[in-house]
Amino acid sequence: MRAMICTDYGTPDVFQLQEVETPIPKDHEVRIKIHAATVGPSDCTFRKGSLIVKLVYGFRRPKNPIFGAELSGVIDAVGKKVTRYKVGDQVFGLSAKTFGAQAEYKCLHENTPLAIKPAAMSHEEGVAICDGAPTALTFLRDKAKVQRGQRVLINGASGAVGIYAIQIAKFLGAEVTGVCSGANMKLVKAHGADRVIDYTREDFTKNGQIYDVIFDAVGKRSFAECKGMLTQRGIYLSTVLSLSILFDMMKTMVFGKKKAIFVTAGLMQNQANLNFLTELYTAGKIKSVIDQRYPLERLAEAHRYVETGHKKGNVVITVV
Repeated sequence: MRAMICTDYGTPDVFQLQEVETPIPKDHEVRIKIHAATVGPSDCTFRKGSLIVKLVYGFRRPKNPIFGAELSGVIDAVGKKVTRYKVGDQVFGLSAKTFGAQAEYKCLHENTPLAIKPAAMSHEEGVAICDGAPTALTFLRDKAKVQRGQRVLINGASGAVGIYAIQIAKFLGAEVTGVCSGANMKLVKAHGADRVIDYTREDFTKNGQIYDVIFDAVGKRSFAECKGMLTQRGIYLSTVLSLSILFDMMKTMVFGKKKAIFVTAGLMQNQANLNFLTELYTAGKIKSVIDQRYPLERLAEAHRYVETGHKKGNVVITVV
């Protein structure tokens, strides 16, 4: 099969299109013929190879050289003990632990976060929803426990996590403010934001507004900067792991009523979450947002585009 191999840590030029052995599913695994994958900031982080990444995923070079955590495709083979799926099922889901989506085939355990793709959903739409919506759902519904009538601010509202966070917060009944660049204000408004702030013209931490939840979907503003904008029992959420957020989490667990929260949302996903998002899609409550599409062999170009920091929603890799 064809696969994009990350040969080393570094620039996007480390990717090479290679022919590798097609995987064979084990007893409880399904093999997915991949139609679409994604590229996001986390892929770029893994490719660059920070010290933390190297300690966890391979010091000299990536232990899993095929990147990509989100996929959508068709099951073309199943292990002899698989009960959940059959050959021909169209699915979308996550391979957060072993990656491998940027290739023609991937084997996954049947209990991996996978969902049956609705007929009305394209593979590109399915994989796009996987890249952002599960994270937004975990932070807003499960951690912040957003309630109807609460005021929620989403920083980075036009990105892959932020654009779904807007839609999910609205579904949960919140009054939603999105923060993005002026160029993306119409997009964010169109996907449900009640108010949109252009961060190039206004600093939301200094405008005197108060929120029950501030969700920094891009990790650009700290708890210290946002604390004064939170209600007495307000919650600050960040998708980016840093020493600052870890310290703030520990401190707010003991002192004060305002809380700072970070979780590894990608590793917390399950089939129930994907099924829930499928229901929202079918009901018209969330829509995928695809900015750019690149064929598999142009993966390096996709990385370069993501690194500009100007993508809107998702960047999709088409495999078939």
